[in-house]
Amino acid sequence: MRSRLLLRATTCASLLAALMPVRAFAEPFAVKVDGLSQGHFMNEQVYGGFGCHGDNVSPHISWSHVPPGAKSIVVTIHDPDAPTGGLGWTHWEVVNIPASQTSIEKGASGNAKLMPTGAIETRTDFGESKYGGPCPPQGEVHRYIVTVSALSVAGIDVRAASSPALVAYQMHGNILAQARYVARYQRAAQ
Repeated sequence: MRSRLLLRATTCASLLAALMPVRAFAEPFAVKVDGLSQGHFMNEQVYGGFGCHGDNVSPHISWSHVPPGAKSIVVTIHDPDAPTGGLGWTHWEVVNIPASQTSIEKGASGNAKLMPTGAIETRTDFGESKYGGPCPPQGEVHRYIVTVSALSVAGIDVRAASSPALVAYQMHGNILAQARYVARYQRAAQ
């Protein structure tokens, strides 16, 4: 009896040891935002309006190590620090990106030639279906959370005019994994 228990324990330990290196070396789902200065948005990416004087150019966003089973990608940029009573401000959403795609090119917003095939830019809190860069109140530093979501479905049922709330509703229950990058921006006091 004792030798069978020892054999079982040894077999279980061997199986665990064989499986652990696979998990220990698996690369995590990750996102990268290029063209920032030490994690801060540059003037070309800043909104052009509401008192901000940027060029409103969408940044280059790339991701790696998409989890197995992912069928589409959603990219969101959201400011949780916006003075909206805790709701934050959605600056950009791109949905229905094929899972085989690994980036959105700089300046892709509003440019079908640069946007991934089949991707849809949905409405932001600026009221437009395109990128809206950072534009916090003067003197405040805000966080801009870039989230890449890997979904288990090939696409969600939204249109360009769909709200951030509808996008979130359609994503619910279909998210396999999310990768986040936090950028910052401070508009200087004038």
